[in-house]
Amino acid sequence: MKITLIAIGKTEDKYLIEGIEKYLNRLKHYINFTILIIPDIKNTKNLTEAQQKNKESEFIAKQLNPADVVVLLDEKGKKHSSVSFATYLNKQMIGSVQNLVFIIGGPYGFDESIYKRANTSISLSDMTFSHQMVRLFFVEQLYRAFTILKNEPYHHA
Repeated sequence: MKITLIAIGKTEDKYLIEGIEKYLNRLKHYINFTILIIPDIKNTKNLTEAQQKNKESEFIAKQLNPADVVVLLDEKGKKHSSVSFATYLNKQMIGSVQNLVFIIGGPYGFDESIYKRANTSISLSDMTFSHQMVRLFFVEQLYRAFTILKNEPYHHA
């Protein structure tokens, strides 16, 4: 299985970049994982919230294949513990999913077309985090999930 994280806009804070790279290096031992960054939409001051979400959805949709299993990282999504997230990933692998795609939306969330395309959505927390931080939190949780599945000592329940 391959896992892809799609996000809008590049990460600029050095400490977040370093943290993301740390977990990217660790994940190499477990799974084929990539982060795909879609450039920020230009001239957003001239766009309504709906127009911005629509433009972002066009770029996101171009990255998706019909067979992809798409999971939105969304505040209204299903909440998981680290262990249940690991179980979810394991079910996807056992179910022969070829490409599992997680998507972090733009500042206003997702266009309706992306909600319709998604297979499911998950929430990382009831709290709101910056889109930059969500990337780090997600890759850490992905790494944690694989250590749980391998019964390695990183996760202490």
